Amino acid sequence: MVFDIDRKFRFRKFTVYQLARQFVSHVRRYARSFPDGERYILTAQLLRAANSIVLNIAEGSNRSSDKDFALFLNYALASLNEVVACCDVAVDCGCLTHQERDEVLSSAAELGNQLSAFRKRLLE
Repeated sequence: MVFDIDRKFRFRKFTVYQLARQFVSHVRRYARSFPDGERYILTAQLLRAANSIVLNIAEGSNRSSDKDFALFLNYALASLNEVVACCDVAVDCGCLTHQERDEVLSSAAELGNQLSAFRKRLLE
């Protein structure tokens, strides 16, 4: 049986999905520099939250309605907020500089705007 991959996994063509994947890569680059003592604490939490953004976009895209999909985009936004909070904590404990955190926050703001706009379009 042959099926169209792009149709089956439609989330892969969404710009916001691609942007979220780039954001995860950006966050991961910074997380690699965290001290080993944070590996199972802050690093793990930060990466789980970042990955959750991408995963919620994918999971929501296969829901039965746009309203359900919008709920998963809201979950992705909540995970984005968690990443931002983790970055604030990382500055507090010396794992990130203020400049590094601000670079992540700039990317986070862009992704948040895209997620919000996409969510709004689904609910119109």
